[in-house]
Formats: sequence, structure tokens, C-alpha cells
Amino acid sequence: REIGHIHGDSLVDIPFPTAVRNELVAAGQAEPHHVLPDSGWISFYLHRPEDVEHAIALLHRSYQIAQQQAQRRGVRPPAEPLADEQAEENSHAG
Repeated sequence: REIGHIHGDSLVDIPFPTAVRNELVAAGQAEPHHVLPDSGWISFYLHRPEDVEHAIALLHRSYQIAQQQAQRRGVRPPAEPLADEQAEENSHAG
């Protein structure tokens, strides 16, 4: 599941469940998607440097939702290394 993507250097698109998308749009934290306004996707425009922090927070929220969905499906999210992979990485760190 994609947690979002960036077009150029000023437009961030992020998927959310429709209820979350509606909440974000109603609160003025994001706009409906620039091409698919009736989908769960939002668009967030980076106009000022401080907008980057908000975009990161939105992406983090999307990531958390993706993690929760994966856990409900019983799927290990790809971002979490297996214990033996972690041990292998740690053995090469020193």
C-alpha cells in the first residue's frame, strides 16, 4: 500500500480511508485530491517551509494507518525487518 507521493517540489498526494480524508478536508488540513476529488486521496500543497512539517505529519498518519491495516490482515509490514535480519545488520555495524 502506498503511503503517498510527491509531484515536483510542491504537491503531496496521500491516500486515506474516506472518513479520515473527509475529516482532514473539513478541518482545512488538506484539500480533496487534485484529480480524484471524490476518492480517499488528499492533496497538500507546499507553499511555505513550515508546510513540510505538516506534510510529514500527514504522511506519518498514512503510514500508521497502513501499519494497522497490515496487522489486521496478519501481514508483516515490509518496513519492519525480521529478527534475524536485524541481528545480521547489527553484526556488521561494529
